[in-house]
Amino acid sequence: MALDRITFDPNILGGRASIRGMRISVSLILKMLAGGMTRERILDEYPDLESADIDQAVVYAARA
Repeated sequence: MALDRITFDPNILGGRASIRGMRISVSLILKMLAGGMTRERILDEYPDLESADIDQAVVYAARA
C-alpha cells in the first residue's frame, strides 16, 4: 500500500508525519485509537479526515 496520504513538511507540525498536509498528526490519530475512540467518532470530530487517512496512519505506524 502506497502511503500517499502521509506527508512530511517542515512548515507543518515541525515536519512530523501528518495527514495530507493538514495539522493533524499521525500520532494524534494513533493516540485517539489507542484511547478507545472509534473510527466513526474520530471522523465526526475531524470532518476533514477520511476513513482512508486513518487506515494509512495505522499502516505507517506498523511500518515504522
